[in-house]
Amino acid sequence: MERSAAVSAFMCRVILVDWKHVDKKKVGKDFSLGTFPLARSGLVILLGVVSLKTIDFDYHLPEELIASRPLAERSASRMMVLHRLEQRVEHRMFRDFPEYVGAGDLLMLNNTRVIPARMFSDDGAMELLYLEAIGEKTWRCLAKPGKKLRVGGEIYVGGCRGEVVEVYENGDRAIHWNEVPDMQKHGHLALPHYMNRADEESDRERYQTVYAKEEGAIAAPTAGLHFTPEMLETIPHDFLTLHVGVGTFRPVKAERPEEHDMHSEKYHIASDVVERVNQAGRLIAVGTTVTRVLEHLAKNAPSGQRLPEGEHKGETSIFIYPPYTCRAVDALLTNFHLPQSTLMMLISAMAGREFVLAAYEEAVREKYRFYSYGDCMLIL
Repeated sequence: MERSAAVSAFMCRVILVDWKHVDKKKVGKDFSLGTFPLARSGLVILLGVVSLKTIDFDYHLPEELIASRPLAERSASRMMVLHRLEQRVEHRMFRDFPEYVGAGDLLMLNNTRVIPARMFSDDGAMELLYLEAIGEKTWRCLAKPGKKLRVGGEIYVGGCRGEVVEVYENGDRAIHWNEVPDMQKHGHLALPHYMNRADEESDRERYQTVYAKEEGAIAAPTAGLHFTPEMLETIPHDFLTLHVGVGTFRPVKAERPEEHDMHSEKYHIASDVVERVNQAGRLIAVGTTVTRVLEHLAKNAPSGQRLPEGEHKGETSIFIYPPYTCRAVDALLTNFHLPQSTLMMLISAMAGREFVLAAYEEAVREKYRFYSYGDCMLIL
């Protein structure tokens, strides 16, 4: 996993304590860099950094603010604007977004297309989530219930027979088919769990961006769901591809961000797009997926360029969390994210944890709609 910085997420602190009552082991783990005794006083100044914990990215969200369905119009969402330098919040509508795009700015979008990756066995007893093809007729999948799909176990989808040929250490299954099931016919969209509903025919269109092209994502790059073709015609923009994987749904279970095992996702960006990115005045990323690709590549860019020249294709497991300074991205349009998630940590790295949490509290008070089908936030 790529780390966002050489040190863990931190908060700077200076504390005056009575050394007799200090847990010396805890000082070494949570609060380090220096201890400075005050002569004959028994008091000690602790100077150092306090490592942030996953729970430090938590907030309370009433369940009724979770958007389980989209609005009738894509561009009708509300937009909270965070002005980082002024530490100021604006409440706008997404249709106002072009007002924040200036001369020379370039909008970067993720043109991945969501596939109907969730499939049920013909008898309804088992479920698969397609992850990737690892052979001509072999898929890597998540499977439920796992006890029914051990090595040698069989599953039928649309009359096609699949056999489990390997169980990976993390529980994924390799399934070899006699004939590959028709995903478009038998598959369902893997909507996020917090929607608490099965996918519907209307989701096939609304859980895609209007510019979705390259098939391969399990989840939508949701910041792009707000755009209409008419709005995009007015804004200079370009595309890259990152196939959003199942890892985007996985919670951070580690106590500290730096202990989290970040998932990997495949990306591609063309050489002519890289050239325009390097020539742009201000680079506005639409979504955390775009941000991750650009920041992953920016690490190896020569001085004076955002990205290394040429076409780039590969996988990234970059994990962005405080402290981190963006090398390529100047502004970010994103949706509201789950508490204690890697995406919450990413926007906290960009805008500051305290500012983000205060903005989220305000969004709750103002009854913004949250998550995939919800409202958006523009970080300037």
